[in-house]
Amino acid sequence: MIGSAAAVIAAIVTTGIVVGATKGSTNDDGKPSTTAAASSVTDDDPVSPFAEPDPAPTYPQVNADSFSIDLRTTQRQCFGSAGCNVTVEPELTYLGSSSDLDPDAVYEITYEIHGDESGPVIQTAELTNQTSLSYRPSLISTATASTELSVEITNVQGE
Repeated sequence: MIGSAAAVIAAIVTTGIVVGATKGSTNDDGKPSTTAAASSVTDDDPVSPFAEPDPAPTYPQVNADSFSIDLRTTQRQCFGSAGCNVTVEPELTYLGSSSDLDPDAVYEITYEIHGDESGPVIQTAELTNQTSLSYRPSLISTATASTELSVEITNVQGE
């Protein structure tokens, strides 16, 4: 008797499951619906580790000592004892490897030219893309034809 009762209970449970599955298998319009089967994860499934993004590259700090500067004379017009008008451009050299510079940064390099009869001339050049230098030529008026010009970098700022 216990065996037959267990068989009846198993039949009711099985029938309930089948009825439950059949009941939800059609849409309101009478068409069969689709059901996605859930998959279970076991300890045997391989787990792919979360990929860490590559760290952002770091670049060394750039300052006035990172560069050397010279002046290139592009024009010179002298007036005897009245001195000269001289147009000069900066020639900057980065003392490290250009790949050490941040390619996305804009470096503003401020320099001071000495030798103008009115006093020092301050200019700023911009270094972009590690190698592209933008500047404005400087017109210097010297007191005599023998006046020597000099230049020094006073500040470097990187953005």
